[in-house]
Amino acid sequence: MLRNEKILITGPTSQVGFPVARELAKLNQVVGLARFSRSEDQDRLKLLGVECVKADLAEDSLGQLPDDFTYVLNFAVVKSGDFEYDLAANAEGAGRLMSHCRKARGFLHCSSAAVYEYAGSRPLKETDPLGDNHRVLFPTYSISKIAAESVVRLAAREWGVPTTIARFSVPYGDNGGWPWFHLLMMNGGQTIPLHPEQPNLYNPIHEDDYIEHIPRLLEIASVPATTVNWGGSDAVSIEEWCGYLGELTGLEPRFQTTEKTLGSLTLDLTRMHHHLGRTRVHWRDGIRRMVEARNPELLRA
Repeated sequence: MLRNEKILITGPTSQVGFPVARELAKLNQVVGLARFSRSEDQDRLKLLGVECVKADLAEDSLGQLPDDFTYVLNFAVVKSGDFEYDLAANAEGAGRLMSHCRKARGFLHCSSAAVYEYAGSRPLKETDPLGDNHRVLFPTYSISKIAAESVVRLAAREWGVPTTIARFSVPYGDNGGWPWFHLLMMNGGQTIPLHPEQPNLYNPIHEDDYIEHIPRLLEIASVPATTVNWGGSDAVSIEEWCGYLGELTGLEPRFQTTEKTLGSLTLDLTRMHHHLGRTRVHWRDGIRRMVEARNPELLRA
């Protein structure tokens, strides 16, 4: 783990950012940057010892933010559906952040597997074509993530900031995630959409694993930026994890086949395994822990 560092985390109230802030604040000075539209989110971070700075990366000045961080973790993301605002927040905002924090020894930019062109169940390498594969659900998301990667690469070269761009796949854990939303849908009797090209495969990664990876992701930061896929070592389908949720709870998943949903998005993790090693939390163990943490009342006795 990182120790005695001054670390900036953007998006510290999010499903992914909060567990990271919680763990890093135990041994480091952590500052969280967010819009903090809900005061209770700020209060929750302050209880962990995180210093909070309120700012909107799309438009606010960063003048009140220190510039002497040793590391910056950029987990901020906006998915409003407004292209002008989302590009300003996600892409321009990342560049403004790197300009302000150019003294950092390492910058981790959390991108997404959503940057890839849809290729069915074929595992995608970091060099594969990019595309707008999330438009059916989030019109601005893939394009904003691709634009942000380009800005981050430019900033890394322009200011000599060692950078890693990590393309994330289905993070989940005690703080929620996509499998948890599926559990809520099952509990509410809703149908879960499946793409016609089945099974619908992804690389879900538990919060224990992605927290453990962060020091190594910062170690491999470089100029020009290092790009690496980031997900669980085992590909798992929506059908599988919903079926297991059914085993745990007795709830029956109901599926609906439709083209108006995301298709498979699996990653070639050769580069990740070389730099970070394999993930440790098996998806079944992680999902059981998620249900125990968030909805223990749904578990079978």
